[in-house]
Amino acid sequence: MKSDDASTALSALFLDIFRANARLTMAGDQLVSPLGLTSARWQILGAVAMAPAPQPVAHIARDMGSTRQGVQRLVNELLDGGFVELRENPHHRRAKLVCLTAKGRQAMDEIGKVQRPWVDGLAEGLDAPKIAVAAAVLEHLKRKLEEGIGATGDGSE
Repeated sequence: MKSDDASTALSALFLDIFRANARLTMAGDQLVSPLGLTSARWQILGAVAMAPAPQPVAHIARDMGSTRQGVQRLVNELLDGGFVELRENPHHRRAKLVCLTAKGRQAMDEIGKVQRPWVDGLAEGLDAPKIAVAAAVLEHLKRKLEEGIGATGDGSE
């Protein structure tokens, strides 16, 4: 049986995560708005930039834990802004590959320049081992959620 203390602490942590995510999104929007981006577009642009090879929208969505439709909408906005382009996919005729354009690469370079001092400020007063513990807890929760544990409250699907 699960500890009531752990369940209570986890519920409080979820609320903190929701609040932090809202503030992170707002701060991210402010950080990248001069580049014509939002936090959501930045996330997609970053996923495209960090992928080992160009991917179709469905793969980007899966890797990000998002819906294909939501990622497609953001990719369309990035296409309209000239940050990404679609290329032919040798493995699938209709699922085009999303690739950065020169403007997209330049935007990622600019984001890197403003993100580092921003992250340094956020990291002030924290130490790497505690951040690693927090990351491990989040990874554990993410895995359990991906497995469907907790969807009904009893571990069943």
